Amino acid sequence: MKRAVETAKKLKSENPDKNVFVLGELIHNSDVINELESLGIKTLNEIPEKGHGICVIRSHGESPQVIEKIKQAGFEPVDLTCHDVKKVQQKAIELAKEDYFVIIVGKSEHPEVIAIRANAELYSKNVVVAVSPEQLKEFEQDIKSHKRVGVVVQTTQRITTLNSIVEYLTSIAKEIHIANTICQSTSMRQTEAKELAKESDLVIVVGSKKSANTTHLAEILKDITRTIHIENDDELGNYRDLIENSQNISITAGASTPQNIIEKVINKLEGDI
Repeated sequence: MKRAVETAKKLKSENPDKNVFVLGELIHNSDVINELESLGIKTLNEIPEKGHGICVIRSHGESPQVIEKIKQAGFEPVDLTCHDVKKVQQKAIELAKEDYFVIIVGKSEHPEVIAIRANAELYSKNVVVAVSPEQLKEFEQDIKSHKRVGVVVQTTQRITTLNSIVEYLTSIAKEIHIANTICQSTSMRQTEAKELAKESDLVIVVGSKKSANTTHLAEILKDITRTIHIENDDELGNYRDLIENSQNISITAGASTPQNIIEKVINKLEGDI
């Protein structure tokens, strides 16, 4: 996430006379978006018919069709798709080309998943998205009749979600190829946060409610100890009683949360809110 923000800033500084746009929010943080806007890096919610300048593809990635539309509109696309997301796209394409029934474990409405699916569907009609075994039930006969099933995972998904789907597939599929494409840093962040939670009576997760990895982090920790998910220090006042009655408080954050936002939360807590 930091790489994408710094690269966007560098693009603008190196091209001061060019328009620089980002298709969708570059990062799920309003303070960062406002800072980028002040530098002249604007967010596009949709691609106009005509435009000029640079259009940044954010870390979630985009479908080939969208990238082509950006070019047709007159923009110069700059692809900042996360390396780990690229790997999922490439694996999904590989499985589709080899005639696997492709299952993408993730939330169908998430931009990353939309792009992964679009890439795989260039090579196969047998591509579905699911976040639970229940969502796969309607495709059960198709899965059973297909010789091989290939599984890829949204980079920010929970390992427990992948495990539940694999367990279900094992009971109905003849052959399964599983690519655990959960981002390593996301996995490590979740593991470290779980250890913190075991020693805490309250965990504060800092980050955007739109951020998948932050939301999943909060979901995981709620199973271990009391957990609140806030976007910034302004929300701490909503939990004053809970904070004052907690002896051991831990703070963690999503990958997209800027360090200065985390520091503001820490400073406010140290000042007794």
